[in-house]
Parts: sequence; structure tokens; C-alpha cells
Amino acid sequence: VFATFLETGRVEILYDPAFPLAEPGSAFVIARLALDFRSEIRWPGTVEIGTRVAAVGRSSLTLAQGLFQDGRCVATAETVIVQMDEATRRSRPLSEAAVARLSSLG
Repeated sequence: VFATFLETGRVEILYDPAFPLAEPGSAFVIARLALDFRSEIRWPGTVEIGTRVAAVGRSSLTLAQGLFQDGRCVATAETVIVQMDEATRRSRPLSEAAVARLSSLG
């Protein structure tokens, strides 16, 4: 469930309808996910997800995330996401607009 919470936080940035980041014919894929568990998550309860852009590369970005419950950090993660061309299945450079938007979220 930790990874699902992290995915929710990533989707809010990557697929925001007001600021589409993926170029037509491309998709975002996870190249790396490092997840550190710090505490258990209790159910029922509310989990808050913090996500920030830690770095922006030519065709990739790195997100730093934290999961919080009842004021305590229960997990941290670092995720590298790559924009992939759906036809060639190879990395594809991020657009200038995507780089500008992602850089503003750092």
C-alpha cells in the first residue's frame, strides 16, 4: 500500500490536466524507486503525501516523496521517472514547457 500512496502523489504531478507534461506519443515510466519504511501505517486513518521535484534531466525527473500519518513520517522515497517514446520504447527528451513546469515545482 505504501507504493500505491506514492503513485497517487506522482500522478498528481505527472498527469495534472491543467499542465500536461507528457508529449503526444510518449508515456512516463519508473526507472528507479527507492522506498524507506520508517513506521507502520494504521488503518483506519488518513495518509498525507508530500511530493516535490528534486531534479530535472534531459528525459527524466527525480521526485522526492514522504508519507505522513498523524504528524509522523512513515516512509520516504526517491523515484526516477523517464519519458519514453511509445513507438520506439526509448527515452524521449522532455519538452521545454515540461522542464519549466517541473523546475517550478522543485
